[in-house]
Amino acid sequence: MLEIGLTGGIGSGKSTAATIFVENGASLVDADQIVRDLQQPGEKVFEEMLSKWGTDILTSDGQLDRQLVANIVFSKPEELTALNAIVHPAVREEMTNRREAHLNTDNTVILEIPLLVESGYRNFDAIIVVDVDTEIAVERLVQHRFFDEEDARNRIDKQASRESRIEIADYVIENNASFEEFEEEIIECWNWIESIERPEIGRPLPL
Repeated sequence: MLEIGLTGGIGSGKSTAATIFVENGASLVDADQIVRDLQQPGEKVFEEMLSKWGTDILTSDGQLDRQLVANIVFSKPEELTALNAIVHPAVREEMTNRREAHLNTDNTVILEIPLLVESGYRNFDAIIVVDVDTEIAVERLVQHRFFDEEDARNRIDKQASRESRIEIADYVIENNASFEEFEEEIIECWNWIESIERPEIGRPLPL
């Protein structure tokens, strides 16, 4: 399998890029979706978060109130550290499990990882970064995802800088213009991915 790391800041459009890659034949391992899966009632991460912050972080129907958790952790660095200590090891383990499902195949596997820079993990065949101007990202989060502006800026500030993401990139997709131009850039990137020499089938899983 060919493994491509995909990252970008919140509001960058990386999930749109991932969707288009999948439409063109890629398989997707989505770190954010894994987090949501592990935060379902009964899962280990859910139970550990409940033990840390209590039932106040639940909605009336017993689900995790993700916005409330975000309000807590993005306002206090120590709370974010505590959350990361609960979530990151479990996500890494589950990502490994999902990657293993593609061993001994010729699949192109996109690993969408928002915190790729922060994780320190670089063992991919290539890394793609979706980059967007910070002010444009804030505007899109407020207009299209109904974020409070302060919340949007807090989340962006807690993530790696644009410069640190671009520094590790093998390919940068810019998303500062129209959706049509963004889509064209994604397709150009897919063509580049298709040109990468494919690893031998049966290669051990990079760790």
